[in-house]
Parts: sequence; C-alpha cells; structure tokens
Amino acid sequence: MTQTVVITGASAGIGRATARLYGKRGANVVLLARGRAGLDAAAKEVESLGGRALVQVADTADAQQVEAAADAAEQTFGPIDLWINCAFTSVFAPFEEITAEEYDRVTHVTYLGFVNGTRTALKRMLPRDRGTIVQVGSALGERAIPLQSAYCGAKHAINGFTSSLRTELLHRGSRVRVTIAQMPAVNTPQFSWVRSRLPKHPQPVPPIYQPEVAARGVVHAADHPGRKQYYIGATTLATVLANRLVPALLDRYLARTGFDSQQTDQRPPTGESNLFEPVDQPGGSDHGAHGVFDDSAHSRSLEAALARHPAAVASALALGAAATAKAALSRRNRVSTS
Repeated sequence: MTQTVVITGASAGIGRATARLYGKRGANVVLLARGRAGLDAAAKEVESLGGRALVQVADTADAQQVEAAADAAEQTFGPIDLWINCAFTSVFAPFEEITAEEYDRVTHVTYLGFVNGTRTALKRMLPRDRGTIVQVGSALGERAIPLQSAYCGAKHAINGFTSSLRTELLHRGSRVRVTIAQMPAVNTPQFSWVRSRLPKHPQPVPPIYQPEVAARGVVHAADHPGRKQYYIGATTLATVLANRLVPALLDRYLARTGFDSQQTDQRPPTGESNLFEPVDQPGGSDHGAHGVFDDSAHSRSLEAALARHPAAVASALALGAAATAKAALSRRNRVSTS
C-alpha cells in the first residue's frame, strides 16, 4: 500500500533529505514550505526517485494555511499516513539583541508551527485511529546554548507539548503514534540564511552531520514510533546525558566556548534572512539539502547502533560522560587548591 507523507520544511535541509528517502520508497510526498523554488526542486527529486509529489506553499505559523494544505493532500492522495514536522526558523544573537517581533516569529514557526501541524494531522488521524506524527527535535531542546535562546526555547516547548500529547493518546488507547527524532548539529542551508547579529558567519556546533544522517533517523523513527524519542547521532545522546549528570559544569563550559564554537572565521552572510520571507522565491535559487559545511560534515553516525541497542550505547556514553565530568571536576579542584 502506498504511503502518503506530509513533510513541513521540505524545501531544504533535513526536510528535503527526508523527502528524497520517501521518494525512493515510492510514497506520495506532500511538500510543505514557504519557498517555491525549493519546493519545486524537491518535487522533481521525489518524482525522479519513483514517488509522487504535491507542492503546497504554506507558512506553518498560520493554522489555516496548514489546514488547507492537508485538505489538498487528502484530495490528491487520500488519507495521510505520516506527518513530519520539520519547518523552523531562528535568530542568532544574544537575547537582548533579539526584538519582540523576531522572538514572536521564531516561536510561531518553530514551536507553534509544530502544534499547528500536529493538530491538523490528528484531526484526520484520530477518527481513523491510525497514523504517525514525527517531530524533528534537537539536542538543544534539552540542553540550551547561548546565542539561540528563541530556537532553544521553542525546541524545549516541543518536547513538553509532545510528551503531554503522548500521554493523552495513551490514555484513550489510540493507535495514533507520536515520537520525536532529536537531532545533532546538521549541515543545512539555514546557517547562510538565518537572521544573525554575530560578527562572523554562524555555524552549527561541531561535530556536524549531513542532512542524510538526520533524514535516516527521521525515517527510522517513523517506522518505529512506539518509542517516545530517538537520539540521532552519538553527540545528541552524549549531550543529553552530560546535561543530566553535570548541568552546572556544562553551563560554565558553554559560557566559555559557546560563542566562538557557533562562528567560523568567515564574514557573516550578506543576503536577506528567511525569518519573515523565504529566500527561495519563485524563479529564484534552490538551496538544496546541504549547507556550506560539506568539508567538515560527517555522512555517518551511531544512529543505527542507537536504534538497535539503545540501552547498551546509552550505558557506555553515560559512563564516558561521568568519567569526563569526574576528570573535569578533579582538574578544577586541583586548580582551586593550588
């Protein structure tokens, strides 16, 4: 049976790479984003790989636009089997330099966009008692970092919202499933079009993974939605564990390193940001799935091991994180007593 999949944020980055994987499966792929050039290119890729594509230009911050896209999807392909929330936007700047309007916009897209997509999917899935929703989360939803307060706050909110929803679905005995794929740093175009007030070009905190690594994680989560969440990339789980074991130590470490680690030595982007308007307007450039960090991004990760043996890998990483924390505390104590 052909699967019908809706992907928000499908014009670039993780959403774009995920759309390709479902195209290879021969799925009906509904591509939802604001940027027409990226959506049209993504549709061509899906169809060249064997799937069918439907382009829907919509802003996920607008619940009515999301509803209209879902109506078009079901009119074209029939019932939606899988909904993947991936669209987001961000601002790189210290909190006091982010305007109220900018903060609202990031929150409306990156958090409420997921709420709108989830509501729209559930409206169709609950009466049928089937379907899966995957939230594309982030390690930053559990361990916040400097210069991304709006994005980190939104990703934290997604975790809380999804946990609440999951308990409600369990209470009613629903066969609709919801899960989260928590992402590491990924080489997406966002670092070239994000609104930034940093003195240098923004970058993801290394190590960086390619969008295909993230996409494989999303597909695995969708295929096995019984788990509450999946940690994609070993660094994601290590970050979460370290935050739970030594949060205060991690605060101080990020305060010292978090500003420089999110910037290259290159000049900042000179083009327009995609915060309020897409950068891939009709007739414009398609930015694809990859950002500008191909030379330093990893094409593989421990995601397969995490999926097959989560307990063993988690134990190993927990021991490693504990050993690292113990060593750091020991060094600090030696310094303080010398």
